[in-house]
Amino acid sequence: MTELKPLVIGDLVVEKPVIQGGMGVGISLHRLAGAVAKAGGAGIISSAQIGFREPDFQKNVVEANLRAIGREMKLSMGIAPVGVICFNIMLATRRYDLWVKEAVKSGADIIISGAGLPVTLPEHVEAAYHEMEREPKRRVKLAPIVSSAKSAMVICKMWDRKFHVAPDLFVVEGPLAGGHLGFSREQLSEYGADTTDVPATYDWETFDKEVRGIIQVVKEYGAKYRCHIPVVTAGGIYTHEDVLHQFGLGAEGVQVGTRFVTTEECDASQAYKEAYIKASKEDIVVTKSPVGMPGRAILNPFLSRIKNGNRPSIKACYQCLEKCDIKTIPYCITTALVNAAIGDVDNALLFCGSNAFRTKKIETVDNVIKELMGELV
Repeated sequence: MTELKPLVIGDLVVEKPVIQGGMGVGISLHRLAGAVAKAGGAGIISSAQIGFREPDFQKNVVEANLRAIGREMKLSMGIAPVGVICFNIMLATRRYDLWVKEAVKSGADIIISGAGLPVTLPEHVEAAYHEMEREPKRRVKLAPIVSSAKSAMVICKMWDRKFHVAPDLFVVEGPLAGGHLGFSREQLSEYGADTTDVPATYDWETFDKEVRGIIQVVKEYGAKYRCHIPVVTAGGIYTHEDVLHQFGLGAEGVQVGTRFVTTEECDASQAYKEAYIKASKEDIVVTKSPVGMPGRAILNPFLSRIKNGNRPSIKACYQCLEKCDIKTIPYCITTALVNAAIGDVDNALLFCGSNAFRTKKIETVDNVIKELMGELV
């Protein structure tokens, strides 16, 4: 058995080098994040419309979300008092700066940010520390999500020039990931990642080359700042063999989403979990999200109606996206994702990874991590 070393991010150590995927709305909250952290991995709370269960959510979206960030962090720490808890915060969301600052104030160990290049992330973190009475003993670690060596280079250069800092960690999200994807539809086609038989058509070799290129860029900036910046890879990682493959490329950890959805501890509804278990390979499709990015999801009655041009009525705006025109979007993504979280799966956007069809049962977080680590015989 190959022993996998802990993921070391400066003065922060993740004993099991597995970061759970940040899945919103309401899929990865305190129960899942806390369970992953307790098992030795890094648990992630998704900030996306995190306050959707608050009684005043429809009237006071911002206040409800801010309250929920603090509450979910506190509850997750109750499950794993010494575990590593992170927040996933999408750049494309409105009030991005507020979510970042509240995550810092709540005590997040890591902020992972994508859905665009988070060039202003360090600025918002410093603003949070300025507003706090005192800075914590250990500063929050900052982890941009990238999908190419070019985007990694842009982040490094801009953070270097504007803030004189380097990222603490990079998350490299590949074309097989779930939810919003950092690729154009054309790029997904080039990788063979948008077919009905992705396992047979995906070009592993080409993206593996990209991963190696990203790691080289990161090494160069680590050398400049006299620090080591680890790289974690994500997308399509399902088995221990997949983990070993990523470590062979030079990754020091993996991020996994799909495997954790069908766990007892996942915050998603039972109906959402069962949708994964029932899905076939052909049911997993790439669709266009109102965010403006391609997204991978399960084909269900909701997506079929959208595909046929049947636009659901939009009764309210939840101020979720920085760029959103209620008159032209095909559907409200908040409503569609909240429906998924509460179990109204026929009227929901069911985000998933490319391997969702492989899930056959409900597992425990502990067993998933042990399997990924190669600890189960």
